[in-house]
Amino acid sequence: MSVPRVLPWIAALLTMTFWASSFVVIRDAGEAFSPGPMALLRGASAAVVLSVWMLFRRPRFPSGKVVWLILALWGIAWFSAYVVVLNAAERSIDAGTASMIVNIAPLIIAVFAGLVFGEGLPKRLLIGIFVSLLGIGMITAASFTGFFTVGGLVLSLVAAVLYAACVLLQKHFLSGEDSVTVTWMGILIGALVSLVFAPGLIDEVAAAPIDLTLQVVYLGVVPTAIAFNLWGYALKFLPAGLLSSSSLLVPAIVVVMAWIVLGEVPPPLAAVGGVLCLAGAAAAIGPQIIGSLRRSPARA
Repeated sequence: MSVPRVLPWIAALLTMTFWASSFVVIRDAGEAFSPGPMALLRGASAAVVLSVWMLFRRPRFPSGKVVWLILALWGIAWFSAYVVVLNAAERSIDAGTASMIVNIAPLIIAVFAGLVFGEGLPKRLLIGIFVSLLGIGMITAASFTGFFTVGGLVLSLVAAVLYAACVLLQKHFLSGEDSVTVTWMGILIGALVSLVFAPGLIDEVAAAPIDLTLQVVYLGVVPTAIAFNLWGYALKFLPAGLLSSSSLLVPAIVVVMAWIVLGEVPPPLAAVGGVLCLAGAAAAIGPQIIGSLRRSPARA
């Protein structure tokens, strides 16, 4: 099958945009939904959408017990544990600080993939990551509200490790499988595990305004069902460390979206931080994207 080299990068950039939108939406929905119930409603919405899609698309299930075991662990860790831990972290630490800590995940992925998977550690990639992390730090400093706890710090670090581990598991064990089926099964497994939060979700849906409930459904449909399918597609063709560096664009996109959608004019320090995020990401992944535009289609 012939795949234009630029398509995985288009998928990656769309994923980052959709993931960035989730941070803007969660600001409102988090007022009505606690971490577990929000994760369940988000996961269930994604699972329903993808299950309907599977009625029209024949799934190609993985073969082998080891792959199924990895798929189950990945689904629980990525679509249940990570979402709940991150939601909980943002309740006990400033959201910007949590985002900054979680964004060390691309660095973890780049180093691990370079040393263990043989992807290499290009200086340009590492420099780009560090420049973007500096920008994220500036955005965090500009938006810091003083809300900080040790528990929130620990939860944010756990979220970063889960993020990195899930990407590495997917790249090493699952990227050779059908990405749509793998994403569907992972989300379904995560939603089933999150059913422990069903009683709380029933109470919170009954009390929440309908618009906030629909916002969580949006989180399930767009940043989860659609975005994770795009991510899985991109991960089939791109190195894990390089692809994960594209997530460093998210804080800058969030600043722009909050400005456009919520009318939140970014402080000067946050604006400079956003520029650094973009510059770092451009240094890390820009040459590969430009090269993709110049080269002929590759064999997948």
